[in-house]
Amino acid sequence: MALSLPASLAFGQDARIGFVDLQKAVSGTKEWKKEFATFKTDFQKEKTVIAEKEKSIRQELEDLNKQGFVLSPDLKKKKEEGFMKDKREFERYVQDRNEEYNRREKQITDNLLQKMIKVVQAMGKEKKYTMILERSAVFYFSPDDDLTDLAIKAYDKANP
Repeated sequence: MALSLPASLAFGQDARIGFVDLQKAVSGTKEWKKEFATFKTDFQKEKTVIAEKEKSIRQELEDLNKQGFVLSPDLKKKKEEGFMKDKREFERYVQDRNEEYNRREKQITDNLLQKMIKVVQAMGKEKKYTMILERSAVFYFSPDDDLTDLAIKAYDKANP
């Protein structure tokens, strides 16, 4: 029932409610930009390595297909087994790298998110807000109550 009442009635006349877009706040910090730039550079390097390995696997298959008619059955079988082993190792390598990068991205985001939440809590206490809500949980609010940019500045100041 209190949700349908105006904030002034539900919380008293001096209620102050602010809103923060946490995703925008985290991705707007200097630390996020630095971490993400490093992450992106590492990811691009790894994509190059994967592309080279994939090219090598394709070449190995092409060579096997070309030579398949002239190779003895035993040698052909041995080369096919070698190719399948290389292909499985490549697929496992790609899967491991994807898992590693997903885990790393989540770790970076979670770390910054926890720090941002503490900054927002401190900001709310300091500026005497009754509550600060996540922007995505609200359909409408006055742009004057958006604390996202303040949260980014406070975060950057607290985490140089």
